[in-house]
Amino acid sequence: MQGLQNLKNEWSLFLDRDGVINERIMDGYIQTPSEFVFLPGSLEAFPLFSSIFKYIFIITNQQGIGKGIMNIDELEKIHQYMIHQIKLAGGRIDGIYFCPDLATQIPNCRKPGIAMALHAQKDFPDVDFSKSFMVGDTIADMEFGKNAGMQSVLIQSNQAILENEFQIFASLYQFAHTLKSY
Repeated sequence: MQGLQNLKNEWSLFLDRDGVINERIMDGYIQTPSEFVFLPGSLEAFPLFSSIFKYIFIITNQQGIGKGIMNIDELEKIHQYMIHQIKLAGGRIDGIYFCPDLATQIPNCRKPGIAMALHAQKDFPDVDFSKSFMVGDTIADMEFGKNAGMQSVLIQSNQAILENEFQIFASLYQFAHTLKSY
């Protein structure tokens, strides 16, 4: 990992949600706060991230909205629950950006496109993508980071994604603990 000596208060962290912070429902969607289950160690990672990063953002594709399976109000309730639990653990989230578009919709704001990153940068003009990490669990997340000029970190889930160009960690907490040692 490059440039970490100036990490504190200069860098931004972009995090995917499902499969990184919480358990992913395979071939389904989290529709209520009760279905939102934090992955082991993810809550404990947020106080570490909050002491390191200037900004922490969630970047998440949510095509369940586009499919009519859920609505924005239901998604907001899930995110309010997530933010509340992260605050209780001593962490913070500075912004949540989601894309409700269907994957088949053209154009769309979904990852690996960088529309959500650009929205965050518009809201927080001092965000520098060259001083940012994207942490995700899919190739689309890694391509999002690459497309925006960020360092990409893969949280290795049950999927067999083995890419040498990405930094790979077993969990969000392992990544946070590694950064804290710099």
